[in-house]
Amino acid sequence: MVFLALGILLVSLIIGVPVPFAFLASAFFFIVTGEYKTSFMIPYGISKLSTTVLFAIPLFIMAGGIMEKGNIGGKLIGLVENFVGKIKGGLGVVAVVSCAVFGSITGSACATLSCIGSIMFPRLERAGYPRGHSAALLANSAVLGMLIPPSSLMILYAWVGGQSVLACFLSSVIPGIILTTLLSIVNVYLLRDDPNIQVTSGEQDFDGKRGLDKFIDAFPALLMPVIVLGGIYAGIMTPTEAAAVSVLYAIPVGMFIYKGLTLKGLWDSLVDSAMTTGVIMVMLYCVMILGRIYVMEGLPTKILALLKSISDSKLVILFILNIFMIIMGMLMDDVSSTLLSTPLLLPIAIEIGVHPVHFAAIVGVNLGMGNITPPCAPLLYLGGSLGKAPVGEMLYPTLVMFVFAWIPTLILTTYMPSLSLWLPRLVLGIN
Repeated sequence: MVFLALGILLVSLIIGVPVPFAFLASAFFFIVTGEYKTSFMIPYGISKLSTTVLFAIPLFIMAGGIMEKGNIGGKLIGLVENFVGKIKGGLGVVAVVSCAVFGSITGSACATLSCIGSIMFPRLERAGYPRGHSAALLANSAVLGMLIPPSSLMILYAWVGGQSVLACFLSSVIPGIILTTLLSIVNVYLLRDDPNIQVTSGEQDFDGKRGLDKFIDAFPALLMPVIVLGGIYAGIMTPTEAAAVSVLYAIPVGMFIYKGLTLKGLWDSLVDSAMTTGVIMVMLYCVMILGRIYVMEGLPTKILALLKSISDSKLVILFILNIFMIIMGMLMDDVSSTLLSTPLLLPIAIEIGVHPVHFAAIVGVNLGMGNITPPCAPLLYLGGSLGKAPVGEMLYPTLVMFVFAWIPTLILTTYMPSLSLWLPRLVLGIN
């Protein structure tokens, strides 16, 4: 019965049913069959949403929107650009690192791609970068917003899985740094023989005075992750309080220091954040109901039994779980796939001896890959739209980045637990 309900969910997603309705269709199946009553399901969904941890998500989304309109991203790019050596493809490295830095402030892949992309695409085009390459590079790099803390995805994983938000934040830092490095290397390699690539003024030899000026100019923006993350890890603020502080800090910085944020821009950011939050909350409600039913029906145990019938090897089971999560990421957005994958797969991971904090990093990398893998690939399509590049031109560079950046990062994250657990153990002393 439960596998039939899971089949309804997967078929609904494949044929294009909106994600919340696909979840509801699967849950409705249990109502029709008389397995569960609405008097149980509706109050449960409401009770799960009644937590202050979830307030952090719309607040970080709001902070990202304010930063995008407040010219804060441009100052960060200017600083990063000065530290790139005189190499062909260096401006692409600037784009990758800027996504990592901006992601460490907003925790949102879409906000990172929208802000950094809007600034970098014209620069990359002037420097002779192929549009398909630029769009693919920015789309892949935007996923760093999911991995570099604070991350909305990690907040959701910790909430659903009953783990420490701070530990989950720290678990994805090193995988994020590895991915940043590999994407930068792949970018330079792909452009090594392109005669059209120009070395721009921002890629000339390092200028100490200019670097100092740009650092001073970007200091208010750089101070934001220090305040947010420093407050969280020092125990001064909870993630929700830190998210609120990031909004309160971004408004005067964008409006009075960088003078890019207007009252209209602030209002637009608040409206966009409210709309995004509404969609996420509906999705959270639907997934919580369905996830609870799946757990009560013993679906994780049945999936584990099925996997062990294939192989008893922990390495093989982890490989299969990775494939499952990549497919989930291909079919739905990162929020939905996190909410569905966590209650189903976390018990399986724990059963085979995977630390739940380590599994947080595995989930983050897998679902990040799914967001740039067709058929859905929301970040890939957004990158193509912003960069005015046909998706067909983006497929080859994306494939190369997938093989030489994403897959190595996933393998290291999955099979070397110390990469994900070292910082949580160092900072928080987890077992």
